[in-house]
Amino acid sequence: MDWVPDLRQLRAFVAVVEEGSFTLAARRIFVTQSAVSHSLRTLEEQLSCKLLDRGGKRVVATSEGELLLKRCKRVIFELEQAGRDLDGLRRWGQTRIRIGAPHTLCHFLIPSVLREFRDCFPRCEPVIEAGDTTQLLDRLSGSDLDLVVGLKPRGRGDEGYRPMFRDRLAFVVSPFHPWAVDETTVHATIHDHQFIIYAKATETHRLIEEWLEQEGGRGKKPLVLGDMQAIKEMAKLGIGVGVVAPWVASREIHEGTLKVVSLDGPGIEREWGVFHAPKREPSLVEEAFIGLCEMAFAAMPTGVAKE
Repeated sequence: MDWVPDLRQLRAFVAVVEEGSFTLAARRIFVTQSAVSHSLRTLEEQLSCKLLDRGGKRVVATSEGELLLKRCKRVIFELEQAGRDLDGLRRWGQTRIRIGAPHTLCHFLIPSVLREFRDCFPRCEPVIEAGDTTQLLDRLSGSDLDLVVGLKPRGRGDEGYRPMFRDRLAFVVSPFHPWAVDETTVHATIHDHQFIIYAKATETHRLIEEWLEQEGGRGKKPLVLGDMQAIKEMAKLGIGVGVVAPWVASREIHEGTLKVVSLDGPGIEREWGVFHAPKREPSLVEEAFIGLCEMAFAAMPTGVAKE
């Protein structure tokens, strides 16, 4: 069958089936009732089948009509989506933004940024990918991501990078842990306790391992977990010493279920920022997202030392 669909006919057909009335369908799509009737008669003639049952009080689709309706709604949705995408492209130059961020930031920072971002750019769809910063930067290099919010890896230059803040990892323990009672014993017993640290193959894990080596070698083998919440829960139960950023455990510290143990001397310091493709300047949408990240970082709980 050589049939070229007319979008006005398809819209009229969908409106009649969904409204159950030619009059209501005409009001919905802002045309006259006679125009709707003419469109449907022409459509049925072109397809050589009856699409509507007009016999009752309410107009309903025939079996052929039901089949066409399913396809029509999909076509109309895609065309309307294309129109929205083109409108967003004209207005903002971008209809989608692909963001990479570590799991920790997906819990503590990205949700607030997305809330503000959606208010500013309702037609731009954010896509979030969680993972280790190093892996996400590889995805950025391959043009699979537009921005990465994460830790700056050691040795990486500043091209395509916006620094946001620095933090220092801390030991968090149960209020009943020996270190919580007497912090003067920390250095003398540092290798006697079980450390609970973040997942392997992450920048944070590498920094902790290096710091432990500098402190005089290894004691007990660390317990490695891939979730910050699990690390905090283990520490609260007294299973070991959690190594986290204070802002990650700010609620527990405030409630008194965890205590931060202070150490003199150099600690485990990290730098956070936003990465973009170094060969091009960020778009308007990307610049807005970067700015919202900076504002969110500035509002982080105590324990974050800003740039």
